[in-house]
Amino acid sequence: MPEREDSCAVRDSRQVVKKFLARPQHEGVGAIVRRSIGRFELKYFDPFLALDEFSVTAPAGFPDHPHRGFETVTYMLQGAVLHEDFEGHKGTIGAGDVQWMTAGRGIVHSEMPAAQGTQKGLQLWINLSSKHKMVEPRYQEIASKDIAEASIDGVKVRVIAGEALGAKSPVYTITPTMYLDFTLKPGAKLRQPIPASWNAFVYVLEGEGGFGSATKAVVTASAHHLLLLSNGGGGDGLEAWNKSLKPVRFVLVGGEPLGEPVAQLGPFVMNTEEEIDRTVDDFENFVNGFENARHWRSESGISLGF
Repeated sequence: MPEREDSCAVRDSRQVVKKFLARPQHEGVGAIVRRSIGRFELKYFDPFLALDEFSVTAPAGFPDHPHRGFETVTYMLQGAVLHEDFEGHKGTIGAGDVQWMTAGRGIVHSEMPAAQGTQKGLQLWINLSSKHKMVEPRYQEIASKDIAEASIDGVKVRVIAGEALGAKSPVYTITPTMYLDFTLKPGAKLRQPIPASWNAFVYVLEGEGGFGSATKAVVTASAHHLLLLSNGGGGDGLEAWNKSLKPVRFVLVGGEPLGEPVAQLGPFVMNTEEEIDRTVDDFENFVNGFENARHWRSESGISLGF
Protein backbone atom coordinates (compact mmCIF):
# COMPACT_ATOMS: atom_id res chain seq x y z
CA MET A 1 0.00 0.00 0.00
CA PRO A 2 1.51 3.40 -0.97
CA GLU A 3 2.50 5.76 1.84
CA ARG A 4 0.64 9.05 2.09
CA GLU A 5 2.49 12.11 0.94
CA ASP A 6 2.90 13.64 4.42
CA SER A 7 2.87 10.55 6.64
CA CYS A 8 6.67 10.48 6.99
CA ALA A 9 6.55 14.02 8.42
CA VAL A 10 5.20 12.68 11.73
CA ARG A 11 8.09 11.22 13.71
CA ASP A 12 6.72 11.36 17.24
CA SER A 13 2.95 11.26 17.71
CA ARG A 14 1.26 13.42 20.30
CA GLN A 15 -0.42 11.68 23.20
CA VAL A 16 -3.96 12.15 24.47
CA VAL A 17 -3.63 13.94 27.82
CA LYS A 18 -7.33 14.43 28.56
CA LYS A 19 -10.55 12.85 27.34
CA PHE A 20 -14.09 13.71 28.29
CA LEU A 21 -17.63 13.45 27.00
CA ALA A 22 -19.41 16.65 25.94
CA ARG A 23 -22.82 16.38 27.56
CA PRO A 24 -25.96 18.19 26.29
CA GLN A 25 -26.95 21.54 27.81
CA HIS A 26 -29.41 24.30 26.92
CA GLU A 27 -28.16 27.41 25.15
CA GLY A 28 -29.71 30.32 23.23
CA VAL A 29 -33.50 29.93 23.01
CA GLY A 30 -34.42 26.26 23.17
CA ALA A 31 -31.22 25.07 21.49
CA ILE A 32 -29.19 22.10 22.70
CA VAL A 33 -25.39 22.16 22.61
CA ARG A 34 -22.68 19.75 23.62
CA ARG A 35 -19.97 22.12 24.89
CA SER A 36 -16.49 20.66 25.19
CA ILE A 37 -14.34 23.81 25.42
CA GLY A 38 -15.68 26.73 27.43
CA ARG A 39 -17.14 24.60 30.24
CA PHE A 40 -16.03 24.29 33.85
CA GLU A 41 -13.55 21.45 33.16
CA LEU A 42 -11.90 23.38 30.33
CA LYS A 43 -12.69 27.08 30.33
CA TYR A 44 -9.98 28.00 27.81
CA PHE A 45 -7.58 26.07 25.59
CA ASP A 46 -5.43 28.82 24.10
CA PRO A 47 -6.40 30.13 21.54
CA PHE A 48 -9.79 28.34 21.65
CA LEU A 49 -12.58 29.81 23.76
CA ALA A 50 -15.42 27.42 23.01
CA LEU A 51 -16.45 24.42 20.95
CA ASP A 52 -20.15 23.59 20.67
CA GLU A 53 -21.79 20.74 18.80
CA PHE A 54 -25.24 22.29 18.39
CA SER A 55 -28.68 20.93 17.58
CA VAL A 56 -31.62 23.25 16.88
CA THR A 57 -35.18 22.75 15.68
CA ALA A 58 -37.45 25.71 14.93
CA PRO A 59 -38.53 27.83 16.71
CA ALA A 60 -35.37 27.26 18.81
CA GLY A 61 -32.15 29.02 17.83
CA PHE A 62 -29.68 31.75 18.61
CA PRO A 63 -31.49 35.10 18.17
CA ASP A 64 -29.98 38.60 18.26
CA HIS A 65 -26.78 38.71 20.32
CA PRO A 66 -23.46 40.63 20.23
CA HIS A 67 -19.81 39.60 19.96
CA ARG A 68 -16.48 41.38 20.34
CA GLY A 69 -12.83 40.34 20.43
CA PHE A 70 -12.76 36.92 18.71
CA GLU A 71 -13.86 34.84 15.71
CA THR A 72 -16.63 32.28 15.31
CA VAL A 73 -16.39 29.37 12.87
CA THR A 74 -19.71 27.70 12.02
CA TYR A 75 -19.49 24.35 10.22
CA MET A 76 -22.85 22.86 9.31
CA LEU A 77 -23.22 19.08 9.50
CA GLN A 78 -26.97 18.77 8.80
CA GLY A 79 -29.73 21.13 7.73
CA ALA A 80 -29.28 24.89 7.40
CA VAL A 81 -29.04 28.06 9.49
CA LEU A 82 -30.07 31.58 8.49
CA HIS A 83 -27.52 34.21 9.50
CA GLU A 84 -28.18 37.95 9.56
CA ASP A 85 -26.47 40.89 11.24
CA PHE A 86 -26.75 44.62 11.86
CA GLU A 87 -24.42 45.42 8.95
CA GLY A 88 -26.99 44.08 6.49
CA HIS A 89 -25.19 40.81 5.87
CA LYS A 90 -27.60 37.91 5.42
CA GLY A 91 -27.32 34.38 4.11
CA THR A 92 -27.97 30.69 4.60
CA ILE A 93 -25.30 28.25 5.79
CA GLY A 94 -26.23 24.79 4.52
CA ALA A 95 -24.94 21.30 5.20
CA GLY A 96 -21.19 21.14 4.62
CA ASP A 97 -20.82 24.93 4.38
CA VAL A 98 -18.48 27.01 6.53
CA GLN A 99 -18.80 30.56 7.81
CA TRP A 100 -15.67 32.10 9.34
CA MET A 101 -16.80 35.29 11.06
CA THR A 102 -14.37 37.80 12.55
CA ALA A 103 -16.40 39.73 15.12
CA GLY A 104 -13.50 42.07 15.85
CA ARG A 105 -14.61 45.41 17.30
CA GLY A 106 -18.25 44.39 17.33
CA ILE A 107 -21.13 42.63 15.62
CA VAL A 108 -24.73 41.84 16.55
CA HIS A 109 -26.25 38.91 14.69
CA SER A 110 -28.71 36.04 14.82
CA GLU A 111 -28.44 32.38 13.82
CA MET A 112 -31.79 30.65 13.35
CA PRO A 113 -32.98 27.43 11.67
CA ALA A 114 -33.56 27.81 7.92
CA ALA A 115 -35.00 24.37 7.18
CA GLN A 116 -37.44 21.83 8.54
CA GLY A 117 -36.31 19.28 11.09
CA THR A 118 -33.16 19.42 13.18
CA GLN A 119 -30.14 21.50 12.18
CA LYS A 120 -26.75 20.30 13.44
CA GLY A 121 -23.26 21.71 13.31
CA LEU A 122 -20.12 22.78 15.12
CA GLN A 123 -19.28 26.27 16.28
CA LEU A 124 -15.73 27.09 17.33
CA TRP A 125 -14.70 30.34 19.02
CA ILE A 126 -11.11 31.42 18.31
CA ASN A 127 -9.54 34.17 20.39
CA LEU A 128 -7.85 37.19 18.80
CA SER A 129 -4.66 38.77 20.06
CA SER A 130 -4.80 42.20 21.67
CA LYS A 131 -3.61 43.87 18.45
CA HIS A 132 -6.45 42.30 16.46
CA LYS A 133 -9.39 42.45 18.87
CA MET A 134 -10.70 45.73 17.45
CA VAL A 135 -10.33 44.98 13.74
CA GLU A 136 -13.29 45.58 11.45
CA PRO A 137 -15.77 42.68 11.27
CA ARG A 138 -15.47 40.43 8.21
CA TYR A 139 -16.77 37.15 6.80
CA GLN A 140 -15.25 34.28 4.90
CA GLU A 141 -17.92 31.93 3.61
CA ILE A 142 -17.18 28.72 1.76
CA ALA A 143 -19.85 26.58 0.14
CA SER A 144 -19.54 22.85 0.67
CA LYS A 145 -18.66 22.28 -3.00
CA ASP A 146 -15.73 24.67 -2.71
CA ILE A 147 -14.10 23.14 0.38
CA ALA A 148 -10.77 21.52 -0.45
CA GLU A 149 -10.84 17.73 -0.15
CA ALA A 150 -8.43 14.83 -0.58
CA SER A 151 -8.69 11.05 -0.23
CA ILE A 152 -6.03 8.34 -0.09
CA ASP A 153 -5.69 4.89 1.48
CA GLY A 154 -9.12 4.96 3.13
CA VAL A 155 -8.63 8.45 4.59
CA LYS A 156 -10.73 11.40 3.45
CA VAL A 157 -10.21 14.98 4.61
CA ARG A 158 -12.15 18.21 4.19
CA VAL A 159 -9.80 21.13 4.81
CA ILE A 160 -11.66 23.94 6.58
CA ALA A 161 -8.41 25.73 7.45
CA GLY A 162 -4.78 24.78 6.95
CA GLU A 163 -3.48 21.91 4.85
CA ALA A 164 -3.69 18.11 4.79
CA LEU A 165 -2.96 15.31 2.29
CA GLY A 166 -1.88 17.92 -0.26
CA ALA A 167 -5.16 19.89 -0.09
CA LYS A 168 -5.12 23.48 1.18
CA SER A 169 -7.88 25.81 2.37
CA PRO A 170 -8.17 29.38 1.03
CA VAL A 171 -9.38 30.64 4.43
CA TYR A 172 -7.21 33.33 5.99
CA THR A 173 -6.81 32.83 9.73
CA ILE A 174 -5.80 35.86 11.80
CA THR A 175 -4.82 33.54 14.66
CA PRO A 176 -2.88 30.75 12.88
CA THR A 177 -5.28 27.78 12.88
CA MET A 178 -5.80 24.36 11.32
CA TYR A 179 -9.29 22.81 11.10
CA LEU A 180 -9.51 19.39 9.43
CA ASP A 181 -12.52 17.08 9.04
CA PHE A 182 -11.28 13.48 8.68
CA THR A 183 -13.18 10.29 7.86
CA LEU A 184 -11.30 6.99 8.20
CA LYS A 185 -12.71 3.84 6.65
CA PRO A 186 -12.36 0.54 8.56
CA GLY A 187 -8.69 -0.46 8.69
CA ALA A 188 -7.40 3.01 7.72
CA LYS A 189 -4.60 4.84 9.51
CA LEU A 190 -3.72 8.54 9.60
CA ARG A 191 -0.57 10.45 10.46
CA GLN A 192 -1.16 14.20 10.27
CA PRO A 193 1.54 16.80 11.10
CA ILE A 194 0.78 19.53 13.66
CA PRO A 195 3.07 22.57 14.13
CA ALA A 196 5.24 21.88 17.18
CA SER A 197 4.22 24.96 19.22
CA TRP A 198 0.48 24.71 18.57
CA ASN A 199 -2.20 23.43 20.92
CA ALA A 200 -4.46 20.83 19.30
CA PHE A 201 -7.49 18.68 20.00
CA VAL A 202 -9.69 16.02 18.40
CA TYR A 203 -13.48 15.98 18.55
CA VAL A 204 -15.19 12.76 17.43
CA LEU A 205 -18.37 13.15 15.38
CA GLU A 206 -19.23 9.58 14.37
CA GLY A 207 -17.95 6.06 14.97
CA GLU A 208 -15.01 5.03 17.14
CA GLY A 209 -11.28 5.47 16.61
CA GLY A 210 -7.92 5.08 18.30
CA PHE A 211 -5.67 8.08 18.92
CA GLY A 212 -2.14 8.39 20.31
CA SER A 213 0.91 6.30 19.46
CA ALA A 214 1.31 2.62 18.64
CA THR A 215 4.57 2.58 20.60
CA LYS A 216 3.18 4.35 23.68
CA ALA A 217 -0.53 4.59 24.45
CA VAL A 218 -3.65 4.52 22.31
CA VAL A 219 -6.88 6.08 23.57
CA THR A 220 -10.16 4.89 22.06
CA ALA A 221 -12.92 7.46 21.69
CA SER A 222 -16.43 7.55 20.24
CA ALA A 223 -18.88 10.29 19.23
CA HIS A 224 -19.11 13.50 21.32
CA HIS A 225 -15.72 12.95 23.02
CA LEU A 226 -13.04 15.65 23.12
CA LEU A 227 -9.39 14.60 23.21
CA LEU A 228 -6.74 17.13 24.20
CA LEU A 229 -3.35 16.37 22.66
CA SER A 230 -0.01 16.80 24.39
CA ASN A 231 2.18 19.81 23.74
CA GLY A 232 5.48 21.04 25.07
CA GLY A 233 7.00 17.59 25.48
CA GLY A 234 7.61 16.55 21.91
CA GLY A 235 5.18 15.20 19.38
CA ASP A 236 4.88 16.65 15.92
CA GLY A 237 1.57 15.21 14.77
CA LEU A 238 -1.53 13.11 15.27
CA GLU A 239 -1.68 9.37 14.74
CA ALA A 240 -5.13 7.79 14.44
CA TRP A 241 -6.56 4.39 13.50
CA ASN A 242 -9.90 2.85 12.70
CA LYS A 243 -9.97 -0.76 13.85
CA SER A 244 -13.76 -0.92 13.96
CA LEU A 245 -16.17 -2.15 11.29
CA LYS A 246 -17.67 1.29 10.59
CA PRO A 247 -16.16 4.61 9.49
CA VAL A 248 -14.95 7.06 12.13
CA ARG A 249 -15.27 10.79 11.58
CA PHE A 250 -13.56 13.46 13.65
CA VAL A 251 -12.23 16.99 13.44
CA LEU A 252 -8.62 17.84 14.25
CA VAL A 253 -8.23 21.47 15.30
CA GLY A 254 -4.97 23.20 16.18
CA GLY A 255 -3.90 26.76 16.80
CA GLU A 256 -0.97 28.91 17.81
CA PRO A 257 -1.34 29.95 21.48
CA LEU A 258 -1.61 33.69 22.09
CA GLY A 259 -0.19 33.62 25.61
CA GLU A 260 -2.24 36.66 26.66
CA PRO A 261 -4.58 37.22 29.60
CA VAL A 262 -8.27 36.57 28.93
CA ALA A 263 -11.15 38.58 30.37
CA GLN A 264 -14.58 37.34 29.30
CA LEU A 265 -18.17 38.33 29.89
CA GLY A 266 -20.35 36.02 27.82
CA PRO A 267 -19.90 37.01 24.15
CA PHE A 268 -17.32 39.71 24.91
CA VAL A 269 -13.68 38.58 25.13
CA MET A 270 -10.91 41.06 25.87
CA ASN A 271 -7.62 41.12 27.81
CA THR A 272 -8.61 43.06 30.95
CA GLU A 273 -11.68 43.68 33.09
CA GLU A 274 -11.39 47.40 32.25
CA GLU A 275 -11.71 46.54 28.55
CA ILE A 276 -14.76 44.41 29.32
CA ASP A 277 -16.34 47.35 31.19
CA ARG A 278 -15.68 49.61 28.19
CA THR A 279 -17.18 47.00 25.87
CA VAL A 280 -20.37 46.83 27.94
CA ASP A 281 -20.56 50.64 27.88
CA ASP A 282 -20.01 50.67 24.11
CA PHE A 283 -22.77 48.12 23.57
CA GLU A 284 -25.25 49.82 25.88
CA ASN A 285 -24.54 53.25 24.35
CA PHE A 286 -24.33 52.08 20.72
CA VAL A 287 -20.81 53.42 20.09
CA ASN A 288 -17.36 52.24 18.98
CA GLY A 289 -18.58 49.52 16.63
CA PHE A 290 -22.11 48.98 17.98
CA GLU A 291 -23.75 52.03 16.36
CA ASN A 292 -26.03 49.94 14.14
CA ALA A 293 -27.39 48.01 17.13
CA ARG A 294 -29.56 50.94 18.18
CA HIS A 295 -32.36 50.26 15.69
CA TRP A 296 -31.57 46.85 14.21
CA ARG A 297 -33.66 43.75 14.80
CA SER A 298 -33.40 40.46 12.97
CA GLU A 299 -36.37 38.76 11.33
CA SER A 300 -36.80 36.68 14.49
CA GLY A 301 -37.30 39.87 16.48
CA ILE A 302 -35.91 38.18 19.61
CA SER A 303 -32.88 39.43 21.53
CA LEU A 304 -30.61 37.63 23.95
CA GLY A 305 -28.89 40.85 25.04
CA PHE A 306 -25.47 39.83 26.34
